[in-house]
Amino acid sequence: MLLARLGSRTILNKMSIKAALIDLSGTLHVEDNETPGSVEALERLRKTGIQIKFVTNTTKESSQTLYDRLIKIGFKLEKEEIYSSLSAARDFVKDANLKPFYLLSEDAKKDFPPQSLENECNSVVVGLAPESFHYECLNKAFNILLKNKEYPLVAVHQGKYYKRNDGLALGPGCFVKGLEYVTGKNATVIGKPNRYFFEKAVPDGIQIGECVMIGDDANDDVAGAMNIGMKAILVKTGKYLPDAEIPVQPTALLDNFASAVKWIENYNII
Repeated sequence: MLLARLGSRTILNKMSIKAALIDLSGTLHVEDNETPGSVEALERLRKTGIQIKFVTNTTKESSQTLYDRLIKIGFKLEKEEIYSSLSAARDFVKDANLKPFYLLSEDAKKDFPPQSLENECNSVVVGLAPESFHYECLNKAFNILLKNKEYPLVAVHQGKYYKRNDGLALGPGCFVKGLEYVTGKNATVIGKPNRYFFEKAVPDGIQIGECVMIGDDANDDVAGAMNIGMKAILVKTGKYLPDAEIPVQPTALLDNFASAVKWIENYNII
């Protein structure tokens, strides 16, 4: 009898999923290729009526370039459905009236206010910028941060690595950590797994417990989402490594995004 009551209570307290936050690179696509069945799976997910928001730490591409890439691959979405760490960092820069020195790709800089003259810079913003991660640029950033202890170091995110067609590649995290080390500053981190980022991404009218995050990063996607009360699905595409430490056990560990959509469909039926 007790077990029956406990079982009923579990069913009654089970919150259906009303919104899905979906990572992009490594989850829906890798560069110009969809992950297996993701275009069709996204269309299936839309038919369920679940609200969708694409949340990404991608910092190498501007929002327009990223949107154009996804459309070219075959995904059907609106640009306004994408919430990126670049968008959040741009808002942070404007709100704080910063004049940053940018360690960003030329394309990503399109989303930000123009670069100030070097002697006017009062902050450093770091994203994924392979062409800028060399001694001279990093040294300029170092010296700007040394001018004033109040000048902030802003990390769009500090991912360790990401997936390209030719394998894994260094993310901006090690360069952020290097600047922290030499300046003694703690970076202000904007993107995933920042709590503020996830909370801002939740669609209006939806409770955090009614959201599921789908991503390939055990820390930035899964731990970040679950730490604020979301469900989270870790997919084995993109940067996923079977031997990597998982800081928080995901709600589900599945092969890919298409499998995650099937899981959500089944979860809301049970």
